Amino acid sequence: MNMEILMQYVTYALMAIGMLAFAVAVIVQVIKELSWFKDIQTNAVALVVSLILCLLAVAIICQLLKITVIWYYWVAAVVAAFIVYLVATGGWERVAEMWQRTKYNSK
Repeated sequence: MNMEILMQYVTYALMAIGMLAFAVAVIVQVIKELSWFKDIQTNAVALVVSLILCLLAVAIICQLLKITVIWYYWVAAVVAAFIVYLVATGGWERVAEMWQRTKYNSK
């Protein structure tokens, strides 16, 4: 495989992980405000959302590109979901920690 093509695929994969992590973070921020999800940990909700979005993304991409779905695509989507979950939760946790440090507390 040509190195240029390999770098192009790596760039596409990083872009997909970034977009999916952003989507997971936004969806989790909206969902966790609903009354049904207030008792569930945010990390658990983020993991489930990332699993659903990654599996859905694989199905959509295979449909759009007319690729036959093979069983290991689903396995790769589950592995990618954990990476997306780690990216999505790590970024929001850092932002929330900075907010808590700078938040004004009136006593």
